This record gives sequence, C-alpha cells and structure tokens, in this order.
Amino acid sequence: MTVLIFTPPRSVCNIARDLFRLIVEFGIGCSLLLVGSLASAQSNPGPQLGLARTQLTAGMHRLDVQLAQTPEQRQIGLMWRKDMPLHEGMLFVFEQATTQCFWMRNTLIPLTAAFVEDDGTIVNLADMQPQSDDSHCSSKPVRFVLEMNQGWFAKRQIKPGAKLGGTVFSKRPS
Repeated sequence: MTVLIFTPPRSVCNIARDLFRLIVEFGIGCSLLLVGSLASAQSNPGPQLGLARTQLTAGMHRLDVQLAQTPEQRQIGLMWRKDMPLHEGMLFVFEQATTQCFWMRNTLIPLTAAFVEDDGTIVNLADMQPQSDDSHCSSKPVRFVLEMNQGWFAKRQIKPGAKLGGTVFSKRPS
C-alpha cells in the first residue's frame, strides 16, 4: 500500500502561516484592547472626568466637588472609583425637591450621603456600603445630595442641621 502525502508548495504554507499569525495577533490585540479599556474604566474616574466642579464649605472645611447635574451623570455617580481624595466629593443636583434615594451598585468605596436643602442645610446623613442595593433616602424632599468618603462628616462633627456653603445653594431652580 502506498500513502500519498500532499505537501503544498512552500509559498502556500508561508501564506497560510502568515494569515494565521495575523488572525491570532489581531484577535489577541483586540482582546487586550478590550481588557485594557475595561480595566482603565474601572481604575479611573472615567466618566466622571468631564464633570463641572464647584467649591463648597462645611464650617471651616473647604470641599472640591464634582457636579452630577444630568440624569446620565447622576446615574453614573461615583461608580467604579477605587478611591477619592479626602477633600473631594460629588454633589448631585436635581431639578426639583423630592425624596431622593441612593444605592451603591457598582460603587467600590464606602460613602456617606448628606441630603441637603436648597439653602445648604443638611437634612440627614446616611452611611452607605460599597456594592449594595440597599436604599438610603432623604427624610424630606431635597434637591441636593453630597457624597463624601464614609466618615468624613462624623470626623468633623458635621451633623444634620449644619449648613453647607457654596454658590450652588444660593441659586433657585429654574
């Protein structure tokens, strides 16, 4: 019995090998790009980078806060952040006063939410745990919610009834 083995010409083998290498490299490159993009989105403030900022005061303390003013900005909030500088936070600004409720899905750092009236008065505070769907609500209708690192208010003995300062609190909703 004779067995015939077909061996394509060398140029066909080279073309096939090169084509296979391109497919593999392209696939790996795309996968690395996707993984890199996801890792970057989770380790950086990502969508929060382009938000407007404002200065607030809490007694003698100055805060640099990002403003979440649109439904999309408020929905993303501080998701995926791994840390936040101590003097920074995020102020959620709503069009009208209503009972505001927050949860921590996809939020990686523990936060305290201060529910704030139009004049800057803190109505109530709520400590919130990372990646939790537990709902934390204002005890009365408010237009502002300030999120800070958990414990920030307690360490400074800032409690409900305290007043925050900033130009955002002097503006009336349009």
